[in-house]
Amino acid sequence: MRVVVNGEGMDIEEGATVAALLQTLGLPGDRTVVELSGQVVTRDEHPSKLLTDGDTIELIRFVGGG
Repeated sequence: MRVVVNGEGMDIEEGATVAALLQTLGLPGDRTVVELSGQVVTRDEHPSKLLTDGDTIELIRFVGGG
């Protein structure tokens, strides 16, 4: 199936979760904010939140520094 991640189309497996997408992209779930079709997905929901064909996902990473 096809989703849009940060404005770019991406093919992912049918039945993929938010957690699986983050793992595929090599992003840490504890430092990445996920917005799925306009709604924030909490970290607790990452393993169970299923993605569907055509979903729009925005990912924002927290980066520390000083």
